[in-house]
Amino acid sequence: MKSKKWIIILSVVVVILVIAGIYKSKSGGQSKKVAIEKAELRTIIETVAASGKIQPETEVIISSDVSGEIIEMPVKEGDRVKAGDLLLKINPDLVESALSRAEAALNTTKANLAGVRARLTQSQSQYQNAKASFDRSGKLFNSKVISQAEFDQAKANFEVAQADVQAAKESVQAGIFNVRSSEATLKEAKENLGRTSIYSPMNGVITALNKEKGERVVGTAQMAGTEIMTVANLNVMEVAVEVNENDIVRVSISDTAEIEVDAYLNKNFKGIVTEIANSANTSGMSADQVTNFDVKIRMLQSSYQDLLSKRADSSSPFRPGMSATVDIRTTQVSNVITIPIQAVTTRKDTSVTEDSRAGADMDEEDEKIEVVFVVVDEKVEMVKVETGIQNTMYIELKSGLTEGDEVVTAPYNLVSKILKDGQNVTVVDKKDLYISKKK
Repeated sequence: MKSKKWIIILSVVVVILVIAGIYKSKSGGQSKKVAIEKAELRTIIETVAASGKIQPETEVIISSDVSGEIIEMPVKEGDRVKAGDLLLKINPDLVESALSRAEAALNTTKANLAGVRARLTQSQSQYQNAKASFDRSGKLFNSKVISQAEFDQAKANFEVAQADVQAAKESVQAGIFNVRSSEATLKEAKENLGRTSIYSPMNGVITALNKEKGERVVGTAQMAGTEIMTVANLNVMEVAVEVNENDIVRVSISDTAEIEVDAYLNKNFKGIVTEIANSANTSGMSADQVTNFDVKIRMLQSSYQDLLSKRADSSSPFRPGMSATVDIRTTQVSNVITIPIQAVTTRKDTSVTEDSRAGADMDEEDEKIEVVFVVVDEKVEMVKVETGIQNTMYIELKSGLTEGDEVVTAPYNLVSKILKDGQNVTVVDKKDLYISKKK
């Protein structure tokens, strides 16, 4: 009897275990540990990140128009200068010689002009005399007093005198042009002499000094010219960055930006987009080519006013070439439903049948939809959602959830690949997810 009783008990236990297993398989299988967060109303600011270098918004590279040796340079790198201050002086010896030659050439052309004008006066006198002789010869010839040969000679003398007057007038005009040319040459020589002294075109700071006193420079009249120094206005600084072609369409003039400068840790500065390049910068070869666009962001002085107040000379706290990272604010939405980015994943759209997929010419990627897993009564429900903009932590949900819904956010591998609709879960604190069972 005891053996039969034990057999019945074991049979009942087996049946119970089988039923429990069937129920467990239908109710979602083994429970998974998950961490959750609630959908909340937040303000989302979408940004475009880029990095670059700080540079003055206005800077002038100083070159010389004339070639020669630097004989005077009263400034050094870092000096503050005002518009009109002397920056350097080129040896004027050669230019002064050219000026002397130009003055001599002008005097020569003026003397030549005076000579041809005197010749014109002489030719006009000869013309008047030849004309009077020709008129008398004409009367005498008509009276049969002189021969035809004498009349022809008087006529020829008149025509020669007339031609001499015209030639003298042309010589005078040529002399006037020669004088004008010499005056222009003299003016150019004087201007070149003035160019041997170079003055600051603006108020600023000498940020680069490429040449020293005693070195020779090449003037821009012959070629590109030697870059001698750079004068920059450090009161207005900007960050020059490169933005990828995928992000540039979201950046606009006057967008605000947060700027982090490597030299100033744990401090953010404000900026505003002032320039966006129309042409791209490309680097790399063919398939690996990277396309970026230059963007300039002016640093707002109000955001670093505290740094200026600490400097006795009110000099800029930034130096050209400093590294900086910017986050350009492109879009902002307020009071929208948001969840952590890692809570959103993709799954195959089960509503798409094989026939409809073939008819619409859809591939496997087209079938995938964005979903989140909402925890309800220790189970998850897969909910299709429509997302909007995002920042580094949260993403906007345009549809699918309401405020307060609890969504699974971790573990990431579970959310992205393993979780299924209706699966059992156990909600734990995020820090307890990865605690080992072994002690």
